Amino acid sequence: MIQKLDVFEFISYEMQPDKRTINFNYKTNGLDLTEKIILPSPISSSVNSVLLENAVSNLHIILGITYFKMYCPKKIILPYDLSNAQARFWNTVYTKGLGEFFYKNKIDFRDLINFPFSDDVKTLPVDEKRKDRTLIGIGGGKDSIVSVEKLKKQNKEITGFILDAQSDASNIQIDVSKKMEINYLIVKRQLDQQLFDLKSTYNGHIPITAVYSFIALLLAVIYDYSSIIIPNGKSANFGNVHYLGVEINHQWSKSEEFEKLFQEYVKQNITLNIDYSSNLRPYSEMEIAKMFSYYKKCFPIFSSCNKNFKIKGDANQKRWCGECPKCAFVFIILAAYLTKKEVVEIFDKNLLEDPQLIPLYHDLIGKGKMKPFDCVGTFEESRQALEMIKNKKEFDVSKII
Repeated sequence: MIQKLDVFEFISYEMQPDKRTINFNYKTNGLDLTEKIILPSPISSSVNSVLLENAVSNLHIILGITYFKMYCPKKIILPYDLSNAQARFWNTVYTKGLGEFFYKNKIDFRDLINFPFSDDVKTLPVDEKRKDRTLIGIGGGKDSIVSVEKLKKQNKEITGFILDAQSDASNIQIDVSKKMEINYLIVKRQLDQQLFDLKSTYNGHIPITAVYSFIALLLAVIYDYSSIIIPNGKSANFGNVHYLGVEINHQWSKSEEFEKLFQEYVKQNITLNIDYSSNLRPYSEMEIAKMFSYYKKCFPIFSSCNKNFKIKGDANQKRWCGECPKCAFVFIILAAYLTKKEVVEIFDKNLLEDPQLIPLYHDLIGKGKMKPFDCVGTFEESRQALEMIKNKKEFDVSKII
């Protein structure tokens, strides 16, 4: 059993002399922990210092979630004064964003997270004109490709944003960006090694899209963008399981709830001039898959398999592991629109012939125990995809539906 400790402390952040590297420092259980963010180019002295401090201090708080969950202490100490509204935002992000983590580790999260605040704090967002251009998150999957193509049709000036977190995924993201002929910025994230070396700590899922969003906000501040697009569809709104009276959603930081919270938080506390949204929010996974089916040039180089994003351990040798819920789900929604030859070429395997995946498909269509903890669509979408596949008569799905 992991010892529950009393305090998690956000110590400080430090800008290094190269003006590219920022160290974010934390302390818990006698451990000094540091995460590094390495920017694509030095921060110009022309960047508004108040706005920069706002963006970096908030990034400090969201990055801390990775280290907070090591022990889940009750008391949080900050070097910043938060307003009541800010504290409520962070209580929500930490509680709902760690929902899957709490569920899997059997942690009672009720009244666990309470960020300190002062009623005397009044926040004032910076109002500063910015260039009319868009920063878009490139995950390397179908969503970012469809999102970029939609922006291109609107003649938007766009730049891709790639987060390199010591995994192999950035190679896929770079390949996709090049294939789509867009410029891109790469940010490196170096986690504290103690996170991997220590065995007697909690482990599990964090709201990575929330982390991604605050890093994108910092980039928009430094490199002068007025809009951030993080491509998320409406299927991310649906959760997986109920725990202690609350719906647990693996994709909570991709949901419309988080999107609206983040929009409001930025406008009220950081800046009035940077918008945040998803241009895929109105669409289901099936609709996005149909749109993606026309971008055949990207078939050989994209991947949505999350095993590409493993920071430690065995990485994918191929773009698709062919074993996880995400691979199974993307296979069927693409098979609904593509020929058998096309979809099998993408995955280098017919995933509907693998008997070991049948329980996964049952989970995806609601015949199993629960919706898998992965970025997959709703039961209805999976059933729709399999019905479409059945009607095309190229695959045998009789053992699944």
